[in-house]
Amino acid sequence: MVFKIKKNKNYMVMSNYHLRDKNLSLKAKGLLSFMLSLPENWNYSLSGLIASIL
Repeated sequence: MVFKIKKNKNYMVMSNYHLRDKNLSLKAKGLLSFMLSLPENWNYSLSGLIASIL
């Protein structure tokens, strides 16, 4: 379970829950943290995520 707490312009506070999950790899934790930082209406498909980093 992941809880986003508060998001402001260029700043976000999120729970440490997913960061402390020993079942997730560091890559998965980084990707999830990045995805949580995107706007709620973002295109979360593979092409949408690629577009966000280019």
